[in-house]
Amino acid sequence: MYQTVYKTRQTLSTAIASGCSRSRVLIACLCSAFLAVSGVHGADSDRFATVQVTGQKVAGNVHILIGAGGNIAASIGPDGTLIVDNQFAPLAERIQQRLSALGGDKPELIINTHFHGDHTGSNENFGKGATIIAHENVRVRLVAGESPRDALPAVTFDDRVRVHYNDEAIDIVHMPAGHTDGDAVVWFRGANVIHMGDHLFNGSYPYIDVDSGGSVQGFMKNLDAALVLINPETKVIPGHGPLGGVDAIVQSLNLVRASALLIMRETEAGTGDAQIVALLDEEFAAAGKGFISAERWLSIVRKSRAANGL
Repeated sequence: MYQTVYKTRQTLSTAIASGCSRSRVLIACLCSAFLAVSGVHGADSDRFATVQVTGQKVAGNVHILIGAGGNIAASIGPDGTLIVDNQFAPLAERIQQRLSALGGDKPELIINTHFHGDHTGSNENFGKGATIIAHENVRVRLVAGESPRDALPAVTFDDRVRVHYNDEAIDIVHMPAGHTDGDAVVWFRGANVIHMGDHLFNGSYPYIDVDSGGSVQGFMKNLDAALVLINPETKVIPGHGPLGGVDAIVQSLNLVRASALLIMRETEAGTGDAQIVALLDEEFAAAGKGFISAERWLSIVRKSRAANGL
């Protein structure tokens, strides 16, 4: 945008110097700037042009919706429709179409597992006429980011809250200082399904937002806490990646613990970054093929250690 304005001023000055009328040149330049800015927004929309939102039943009244961004959980039943997370704003209509195809209505309740835009991007779209529930820190961060009023949680909590909806108890439990400082997992107790938010990147290294209060140590503690909360038969919806079971949480915990220990050990031994990345790729080959590469995971672990001791 700044480049566009700068170039427009250059064009205006050049054209006036050559004898063109100021008004004619100004109109032409403003049209050019508008088309350039429209192109930026068009490119953003094009990013989602081919995204399809799919859905399947998980258990009981609970379904999973997959598109672009964080996975969505939907409870559809006699009380109405509740969703956990909502991906990006350009996908709101497609999300609603999938909910309708599954027998749902416009969501009445929305739960945010944390504040990141790939999980809260459609808050404003769905928030009109609905109630958004999240940890207090989610609201704080969305307000700081100047999110519109309809996108803000109206109900917040500190430790945990229980919602009774569609004939089951739904526990929303804070997971402190893990992925961020405002994360929660959502356990549908009747259906025996848990939405882990971004405390689970199924099959890959997780993203830990250290700048937003996250830490590797807290992340591991929270995975342990989630395992205590649920049972061996619980079905697990990850923030990213395919639907899984309890073993997906166990495997992620083992991955984070073992890879972090490798990084700390080799760093203290004076091993170079390139060699550490090679060791990670050798020992945890599949983990670095997701959103977070081995190189980026090395950076996250070091940043967390510097900020939090780990």
